[in-house]
Amino acid sequence: MATIFRDLSYRYQWLYDGISRLAAVTVGGEARFRQLALQNLKLQSDPHILDLCCGSGQVTRFLVNLSENVTGLDASSLSLQRAKKNVPNATYIEAFAEDMPFADNSFDVVHTSAALHEMQPEQLRKIIAEVYRVLKPGGVFTLVDFHTPTNPIFWPGLAVFFWLFETETAWELLKTDLPGLLRENGFDVQSPSLYAGGSLQVIQGKKLF
Repeated sequence: MATIFRDLSYRYQWLYDGISRLAAVTVGGEARFRQLALQNLKLQSDPHILDLCCGSGQVTRFLVNLSENVTGLDASSLSLQRAKKNVPNATYIEAFAEDMPFADNSFDVVHTSAALHEMQPEQLRKIIAEVYRVLKPGGVFTLVDFHTPTNPIFWPGLAVFFWLFETETAWELLKTDLPGLLRENGFDVQSPSLYAGGSLQVIQGKKLF
């Protein structure tokens, strides 16, 4: 069940941006947060990159500096309107992440930022399978999302944030072994990198075949 604050934050861009900036303080600011999942990527020349659940283009604006072939996908027409205005030099597709309108082996990189925690468990499994399908062999799925804090100091802040802005799926993600799910779908995954007292995880999975 969505909270009123969640609905308002998606309706008003200024509110969403303000919340994002506040939440990103724990990792050194919004710009750093938006690029956490892009660290250590070894990219070929002008790779084909998919920004999955791209929202209003918060990370897309960094991805277009890495490639001229960036596609943003989101199920929200309002978010895509904002993305087109914010980052016009990318291609945008309105579609669901669990049913992407792309051919097999289309992308070198699939990126998603703080989106998987919004998915129901079965939906999450379908999305991971779809990401594997659209990635080229050797391609990388890189993501950042919530994780159970390893430092108890970060628990109160995360809990309040969830109660105000998230749904039960965010709590469910804390109990989910994301690296394990990726491995089940054929990805080669190393241990996640943890930030903000362990409350954020960055995972990079490689499609081997």
